[in-house]
Amino acid sequence: MDAPEQPQIYLITPPEVELSRFPAQLAAVLDAHPVACVRMALSTRDEDRLSRAGDALREVTHSRDVALVISDHLLMVERLGLDGVHLSDAARTVRHARKELGEDAIIGSYCGISRHEGMAAGEAGADYVSFGPVQSSALGDGSFAEAELFQWWSEVIEVPVVAEGALDIDMIRALAPRTDFFGIGAEIWDKDDPVAELATLIAAM
Repeated sequence: MDAPEQPQIYLITPPEVELSRFPAQLAAVLDAHPVACVRMALSTRDEDRLSRAGDALREVTHSRDVALVISDHLLMVERLGLDGVHLSDAARTVRHARKELGEDAIIGSYCGISRHEGMAAGEAGADYVSFGPVQSSALGDGSFAEAELFQWWSEVIEVPVVAEGALDIDMIRALAPRTDFFGIGAEIWDKDDPVAELATLIAAM
């Protein structure tokens, strides 16, 4: 995932998906808008459910030349023919994941609001680092990744950066010059028309 000129869209699935419905919904979004990567970020730890979801989503993404990564379940990557893994423990397992999955796999690292963790993940070989949420919300402890972090990162660090969590039109407008990817999930899936919602967010760039 090379750093693009204008931010690209990195889609994040909802934590729960209905397999009778969601793959078609995802396909509609991918057909309407350019998307760089999709992250399967399901909350279930049921191997069978993850496998069935992975098979269904891989069919949708790979037929459209879009990469599909999975949150944290390293062993499922090769088993399901996915493109890589998104690690949510910052820099801790990046080196291990690279060793297990090889040079061609996409390995991403979520580093919350920590510049230090982001740098460590980049040095350990992460293909991208993600920071967020990008503004305060009632979730978690209210801390967030400030625009200054993205500004500094884009000026100093070559590893592509993803802004994710609590995005809205104003934040997208503000961060567009400072980030390589927008990680978009609940921002569109919670709405009646994800395709139209994503169009609105892209227009804000």
